[in-house]
Amino acid sequence: MRIAIHQPQFMPWLGYFDKLDKADLFVLLDNVQFKKNEYQNRNRIKTHEQWIWLSVPVSFNFGDLISGVQINNQQDWRRKHLQTLLTYYGKAPCYREHLPALTELYANTGDSLADLNMATIELIRKIFAIDTEIVRASDIPGLSEEPTARLLDICRHFKADTYLAGAGGKDYMECEKFKAAGLKLLFQHFVHPEYPQINGPFLPYMSALDYIFNTCGDFTLIRKLNQELEEY
Repeated sequence: MRIAIHQPQFMPWLGYFDKLDKADLFVLLDNVQFKKNEYQNRNRIKTHEQWIWLSVPVSFNFGDLISGVQINNQQDWRRKHLQTLLTYYGKAPCYREHLPALTELYANTGDSLADLNMATIELIRKIFAIDTEIVRASDIPGLSEEPTARLLDICRHFKADTYLAGAGGKDYMECEKFKAAGLKLLFQHFVHPEYPQINGPFLPYMSALDYIFNTCGDFTLIRKLNQELEEY
């Protein structure tokens, strides 16, 4: 079984879903420290000229795990998100097709950032017709707190024989430990597609919502461009 492990992001980009698509099991690493200025509570959307952050306001203390971070629902962020998406994507070819599901997602959001991120990942996964099973690391007992050991513990728990890492994994991973544990180690090398965008010249690395609103979420192009993985 091929397993991939990644922190739960808010409305992730296309490369996130390519990694999800290439795994048999995808584990959301929600039992690690929350970092505010990354992608755990925000992502990029395209404007008429450049891009902006679509951010979820959160309440947290330094050292809090992602699984424990609460959304600051005293702010009117849901309405602002939907209004922002209308402003910049209202004329996109597939905006109205996917608006009802997105509106329902926002309406059913509670207080947990991890739950919200899981919901956004599930919504986009279904649009892309990706059937990979998703589980949370916080539901797995007895995991090590040391980063590499934690990943290996997760692989052992699910009896995986292959670990799929992101392209940047070689910069920080202790790769030999995976080999020593009998795991085949693969690295993703995501090739970003260029597609028509409603607003100005093409900008890559937006939330996958940008691709969905502009192309109706056909994942075929992503799969065609990303068929190869690098083995360690």
